Amino acid sequence: MTNRTQPISELLGTAAAQAAPVVRGIADDSFAVPTPCSEYDVRALLDHLFQVVVNFQALAAKQPADFSTTPDYLSEPGWRARFEAETAKLVAAWAAPGAEEGTSAGMGLPSRTVGSMALLDLTVHVWDLAQATGRSFEPDPAVVEHLAELVEQMAPTARKMNVFGEAVEPPEDASAFELLLAATGRNPRDWVAVTE
Repeated sequence: MTNRTQPISELLGTAAAQAAPVVRGIADDSFAVPTPCSEYDVRALLDHLFQVVVNFQALAAKQPADFSTTPDYLSEPGWRARFEAETAKLVAAWAAPGAEEGTSAGMGLPSRTVGSMALLDLTVHVWDLAQATGRSFEPDPAVVEHLAELVEQMAPTARKMNVFGEAVEPPEDASAFELLLAATGRNPRDWVAVTE
């Protein structure tokens, strides 16, 4: 099965399984550490990722999503377990019949593209969190292959909207994932957390 036809839910399931140990291993005392996603520290990026995971469940069901404010998900005890529960709900939502069909009412994009956007956040932001907390993260090759086409298509618009930074020149021996990171404006090898 190629990535052009592989269900988004399967790819999200793979990404969620790989994200879980990264998120589970984040200590509360690292919340203020900066991340490669420059506008977010670890805590803010976790809240943003939670918001994506929750709202894209609604988008899978062709329901409106609310990105106007970012709830404080991390103030609740057990937030790590909740993250895993919410990612499981995300996978189930995109596995529902018709989830990938038609157009997203909220975003005006093909539903499969919207599901791929959730996959992108669940992959790239988990790398951001891993980097910020001193760990390595290498997503599944099938996920990277699927996302490479999405990033190529979305990059010009995403840069205008400040969702992506300007592309970074990748290393000559860059892996497929490093090429994807560079296209989103991330330096795949030379980013170092700056702490006081």
